[in-house]
Amino acid sequence: MTRFFRILFLMIAMMPCVAYAFQPGYTISGIVKDKTGETIPGANVLLSGYQIGAVANNEGRYLIGKLSPGNYQVLVQMIGYLPASINVIINDKSVVADIVLTQNIRQLEEVVIRADPNRSQYLQIFRESFLGTSLNAEKTTITNPEVIKFNYDAGKRVLQASADEFILMENKELGYRIKYLLKYFEKDDSVNLIRYYGYPSFEDLSEPKSRQYKEKRDEAYYGSSQHFLRALFNNTTMREGFTIYNMEKIPNPYKLPDSTLDQKIDYFTRAAIRGIIIYHGKDSLKHYSQMKLSPDTIVQVNSEEVDTDTLVKKEVNNLRWMNFQNKLYVIYSGENESKAYRKQSSYKVSRPRYLRDEQVSIVHQLKSPIAFYRYGTPFDPDALLFEGYWGYEKVADMVPVDYMP
Repeated sequence: MTRFFRILFLMIAMMPCVAYAFQPGYTISGIVKDKTGETIPGANVLLSGYQIGAVANNEGRYLIGKLSPGNYQVLVQMIGYLPASINVIINDKSVVADIVLTQNIRQLEEVVIRADPNRSQYLQIFRESFLGTSLNAEKTTITNPEVIKFNYDAGKRVLQASADEFILMENKELGYRIKYLLKYFEKDDSVNLIRYYGYPSFEDLSEPKSRQYKEKRDEAYYGSSQHFLRALFNNTTMREGFTIYNMEKIPNPYKLPDSTLDQKIDYFTRAAIRGIIIYHGKDSLKHYSQMKLSPDTIVQVNSEEVDTDTLVKKEVNNLRWMNFQNKLYVIYSGENESKAYRKQSSYKVSRPRYLRDEQVSIVHQLKSPIAFYRYGTPFDPDALLFEGYWGYEKVADMVPVDYMP
């Protein structure tokens, strides 16, 4: 039986839209300028998900080289201007992409910090939903929380967050300084759903602890959705500790036919009206009424493992794609669930009895087909939705997409 409450979220933030390898090859170049056409020297140009970038020269020109074919998100940051992002796809040649920045002019009423009695509460909710509740999250701080704006709809029970500037974070457990361009954040308590996406860039905090960071980064990478997609690309899922099953809908074996339920509900309703309450270990009217409301179908895990040769198709050398019905049930045996995860019951998914502490995640396909690159990044990050252990892992558990353990 599946749990009634789940926390699901789009993995857009966890899997930036980027390419799969840094090899001598193509470049992204262009000019950074404002809306009047004036060039902007000194602008910081980054690639989402990576530890790579460039600074615009005195003529506003930038160049990022040694890129392979892929789908890149280019981020631009400059004091006095709103951050910008553009999507660049490299196929078989280098790309020239000029970037136009907008001045960050704030009205006086926007500059004044208004007292909001609920802001600290909203910030805590955002932190747990965005950074997570893992050990990595506990060691991660948002250094400029003042740039985050909140809007709460009490009627719909929805919290939204936005930011006109990069959200700056320091992950002292993994040793990264992260700049995150938030595009969307929403926490919907009515359906227990967290959705957010944006574009992160990484840089190392320091070198002295590099060995300690390496171990922590390896731990964050192994068993992640990024690791899983890389293994799928290379057809090494079994060797790397992943077991995949299909989840399929079947008629609910715990629910009687509606006609039978209607008869029983009618019978016990009449009995209750006459003052006769009949028990069979429980209130029968309540029992059958609840059964009437239960779903007609349930989702169960198929006992046969998924053949990755059938699941994954080779489009070109740089790209793979997959298409599946229902959901994928993924077990990772290389690491056990963390203690912090076990305390978060809302993330847990049902599991076979023979499983003990293995990490379990469920993959939903939102778009068809799903194309992905060698580094475990999807061509369209909107195509995937995760729950279970991968739903629990958030921004504080990320490593750059080109990270190699």
